[in-house]
Amino acid sequence: MDPFVFGVVLLAAAFHASWNALIKFRLDPFLAIVLIAAGAGVVSLPALAFVPVPPLAAWPWLIMSVITHCGYYLGLSAAYRSGDMGQVYPIARGTAPLMTAIGGALLVGENFSPTGWAGILALVSGVFLLSMRGGGELAHLNRRAVAFALMTAVTICCYSLVDGIGARTAGNAHSYALWLFVIDGAFITVVALVKHGTGVVPGVMRHWRSGLIGGVLSLAAYWIVIWAMTVQPIAIVAALRETSVLFATLIPVAILKEPLRASRVAAAVLIVIGLAAIRLQ
Repeated sequence: MDPFVFGVVLLAAAFHASWNALIKFRLDPFLAIVLIAAGAGVVSLPALAFVPVPPLAAWPWLIMSVITHCGYYLGLSAAYRSGDMGQVYPIARGTAPLMTAIGGALLVGENFSPTGWAGILALVSGVFLLSMRGGGELAHLNRRAVAFALMTAVTICCYSLVDGIGARTAGNAHSYALWLFVIDGAFITVVALVKHGTGVVPGVMRHWRSGLIGGVLSLAAYWIVIWAMTVQPIAIVAALRETSVLFATLIPVAILKEPLRASRVAAAVLIVIGLAAIRLQ
């Protein structure tokens, strides 16, 4: 894999983990996600003047992406309400790369060497291991939380494939990404207003600065990923992106001085092995 693409996708993963670590809204999880998506749309809007309008062939992919992202927001927020974020999130993010790899092979014809598959499996195994913070905790995950986490994984797989194909169809990843963020931010805002009513606006807007910071980081993270999927296999990029879970786990260790448990070390080793194998793909 090209070292520059490898490096910037890891940077995107760090951005993704950063806005998750920085943004701690005292809001309904869905409204917090909407605020971040809206912030990304607001930041993207002025930049539309510097990119072409995507060609007609790309618009069905943009529309499908907005719909699948809406499903992702709803599924992720429902998973957060139903279970422990520290375990639900890795299940959602860890399952998605395998789904995306299989979908990429079937739909896009992207095939990997045994080294590439081994890298994806090692990385996913490390992500899952990060969710196992105690011997019997998995037994306490209720079925509803697991169901929403797996639903979220399906939507991650879908929008990854859709956006990878859509950006390639558009012929300009930057145009596709910016238009996607503007439309997505507007659409999910309308969905939130229909779902919750205008009465939630004052409470949500009290957090507008945090939403804007989260939106900038979210925009930067996924913009890089969309571009990378036009120059590298979609599933490889999707797998690399999930190292955000490792960054999110290491941030409390580095900043909050949380203990570095043996499971975290083992998970980090698996993820590093996966990264090395993917780099050699």
